[in-house]
Amino acid sequence: METLLTSTAVVALAEIGDKTMLLAIVLATRFRKPMPIVLGILVATLANHAIAAFLGQSIAGIMQGPWFRYAVGASFVAMAVWTLVPDKLDEDEEPATPRFGAFLTTVVAFFLVEIGDKTQIATIALGAQFESVLLVTTGTTLGMMLANVPAVYFGSAIVERVSLKAVRIVAALLFFAIGAWVIADAAGCVQ
Repeated sequence: METLLTSTAVVALAEIGDKTMLLAIVLATRFRKPMPIVLGILVATLANHAIAAFLGQSIAGIMQGPWFRYAVGASFVAMAVWTLVPDKLDEDEEPATPRFGAFLTTVVAFFLVEIGDKTQIATIALGAQFESVLLVTTGTTLGMMLANVPAVYFGSAIVERVSLKAVRIVAALLFFAIGAWVIADAAGCVQ
């Protein structure tokens, strides 16, 4: 249960204000068909995060010991710093003229934009930390959906009312706390 809840919370908070959330708003504005966009986000996230969680679990299976745990903890601390940097959706990252409909455009755009994104990196770290592809993928996908479904339906209104800076600070504190806990655990300070 800890794996599922931690994965959900980490990604839901990290996703707020992220470029994939901005992409969800752009797609919702462009297509005005929320359900195919939501389903596209779900499919793209399941695929992307399953690969990332598998990579994290594989790395953890190969590399054992306290130094690996220190590296995982440090990656969460680095994510805390990265989370404080606001994302912008570059003009060349917007989907071009939509030829494939809302669903397929969303699947492809989300999958590609998520590659190397902070939520994908977090999913790799979570996969390494918890060594459970299924629970990490389920949790991180749930976190993505919790952040992006409201963006699809209420995007522009949410952006006007919610302080993305405050959300980034809370997310950074969460990443930092997880990183500190993993480092303390590797050092034998946590029982």
